Amino acid sequence: MKTILITGATDGIGLLTATKLVRAGHKVLIHGRSADKLAVAMAETGASESFLADMSDMAAVEAMAVDILAKHDHLDVLINNAGVYKTPAPRTATGMDVRFVVNTFAPYHLTERLLPIMPSDGRVVNLSSAAQAPVDLNAMAGNGALDDFAAYAQSKLAITIWSQEMARSHPQVFAAVNPGSLLASKMVKEGFGVAGNDLNIGADILIEAALGDSFLGASGQYYDNDGAGFSAPHGAASDAGHVKGVMAAIKSLTASLL
Repeated sequence: MKTILITGATDGIGLLTATKLVRAGHKVLIHGRSADKLAVAMAETGASESFLADMSDMAAVEAMAVDILAKHDHLDVLINNAGVYKTPAPRTATGMDVRFVVNTFAPYHLTERLLPIMPSDGRVVNLSSAAQAPVDLNAMAGNGALDDFAAYAQSKLAITIWSQEMARSHPQVFAAVNPGSLLASKMVKEGFGVAGNDLNIGADILIEAALGDSFLGASGQYYDNDGAGFSAPHGAASDAGHVKGVMAAIKSLTASLL
């Protein structure tokens, strides 16, 4: 039995993944930003514990990390599933683009805080996307506006980059995973106006990334479920200068938001 934390687990892929992992006998901790939805998800999934936090608020992310660390001294798998694409409030109270905060900074900080209780064979599974684009560092810092797709695509390349970079300095397996394009999630319905494909496609690959042998020895690599295999992310992830700039920005901006 593994102890697994899934963020953004009150609907969509996160909810289905949590349900399947509980049924398989694992101890599952779930996160959400709505107390009411968390209560429903706890009943639906049979998860062991829930944690409430708005991932667009870094102080709330830190408070959740403190709460988790106070209650648990062991975590086998962290699935950073929480994400946002289209929102009526694209800016946080501090003026940052919410896509970078939720999709990039929040999971980065949560991972950093929880790594001390993860064993060397633990795993961090990060939700990436087929939509990736070079990161505009000024936009990442809250200067200038990006449209929904650009902000989302850049935030997803950024999480893919920090996944590969953290894999270089930590023994745990780090996987950036595109669970499948246009799956039947709330994000897809609201962002693209389509019903989407079977969510099991995404949940099953997240479970494989969390527990399966196929991800052993592949730390730092990007998995594209559309192509059913590991593949190269956007070329900017191989540009040493771009990677260095993105990592420096993630570290400094995350610290400033705390």
